[in-house]
Amino acid sequence: MSVDVTLLGTGGGAGWPHPFCTCASCEAAAAEGEIRAHTSALVDGVLLVDCGQDVPRSAVRLGVRLDGVRYLLVTHDHHDHANGAALLWRRWADCTGPLQVIGPRSALDSLAQWLPPDDPGVDFIPVVAGDVVQLGSYTVRVLAAEHDSEGAVIYDIADAAHRLLYATDTGPGFSTPLRAHYDLLLLENSWGECPAGEQTRHHDLASFASTLARLRRENAIDDRSRVIAVHLGHGNPAPSVLRARLTDMGAELVPDGSVIRLGGALAGRPATRRPTRPQRILVLGGARSGKSVTAERLLAADPRVTYVATAAHAPDDDEWRDRIAAHQARRPAGWTTLEIAAQGVDGLAELVAGREPADAPVLIDCLTLWLAHVMDVVGVWTAADDVAAKAADLELATAVDALVQAWRTTCGDVVAVSNEVGSGVVPDYPSGRRFRDELGGLNARLAAISDDVLFVEAGISRSLLPDRVTPHQPPESS
Repeated sequence: MSVDVTLLGTGGGAGWPHPFCTCASCEAAAAEGEIRAHTSALVDGVLLVDCGQDVPRSAVRLGVRLDGVRYLLVTHDHHDHANGAALLWRRWADCTGPLQVIGPRSALDSLAQWLPPDDPGVDFIPVVAGDVVQLGSYTVRVLAAEHDSEGAVIYDIADAAHRLLYATDTGPGFSTPLRAHYDLLLLENSWGECPAGEQTRHHDLASFASTLARLRRENAIDDRSRVIAVHLGHGNPAPSVLRARLTDMGAELVPDGSVIRLGGALAGRPATRRPTRPQRILVLGGARSGKSVTAERLLAADPRVTYVATAAHAPDDDEWRDRIAAHQARRPAGWTTLEIAAQGVDGLAELVAGREPADAPVLIDCLTLWLAHVMDVVGVWTAADDVAAKAADLELATAVDALVQAWRTTCGDVVAVSNEVGSGVVPDYPSGRRFRDELGGLNARLAAISDDVLFVEAGISRSLLPDRVTPHQPPESS
């Protein structure tokens, strides 16, 4: 037994690309052939969720029949979700059966204006958050949306074996029923990298990631759930860039017309499987390049993350304390911070080596500070004679070798941040040259055994590995 969900559209209020816009995002979407109509989902050909102005014509272009629709769920009264003209056009057809239209009162009132009073073919059923409606074999739970429309809702739709959550339009402040678990989550990402999501009660990429992390902590979704971004607009980066960002979160970008089969295989692909990122990722970049934010975004949708802070305390340095505080403030809920400097020169290698697949991913920020701390502890800078210097060098080499071996053999997911210090002026003092050489060597050894290596310049990251050439979206700041 399976459920087929056809995405008649995945675009926002103006679709994507915006028909009157020439911004870089719209130009890229057009160039990449990614044309998206108003977001709408058709379940098994009989239950339609949202019907904006684009949707009927989109269905025709996709070769999808709507004459079998018996239930129309409307989330709210905005034009890209509630299109009364579609009800009028449906009335002009000869082969349609009865239709139940379910939604907030404000949306139903706007739709009813397109039909004669008491039209016998359409039954309007007002609902509010908390209602449960049985529509044929589907149990529909009405959930409150966080949106700027009166009574706006989202829908939890289940049959005897499968369950999906249609979550647009809404900000991150929605909740799901206790112990609910979804095979499919259609989650909006209206604003992408634009900072307007919170103001308009929509999701952007940052809140998209935090919502996924929350739902994973609540076990509402897991690695077998499919997560698909919908309600997309030109606040997002180019589709190729967005696809990479979503993959890092375990989510997908799919074209309009995609059919998602729950409970079976379709076109030779598994029914459900969360996309996975590479296991060991090294993020390189210069000072203030955005490398830390890039690394954090790779893990932002994970329910649990162990953040390994390598900086030693500097009690007399106010500026350094401010930097650390800024890093702490932007760490998501659910992250655990581990200060590794107090655990000896072998502490980081032991942590990495001991990771198992089920453990929380590890983010190490950063290897530059770790190496500097190790060099201090073993006495590289303070050796009083050649014997002490050789002993310090050996202890440093042993610590670095242990970390490289741990990186090679770890069974967990690990992301590490490090500075690229070899591209600038050669230091005119021996200690600077020594540190640059040591860090460059460590970076090269880790990169050689990493599953992906990202290089960040001016906030834009790209993979350095030939088989991972998809660019990553630039962060706003480091």
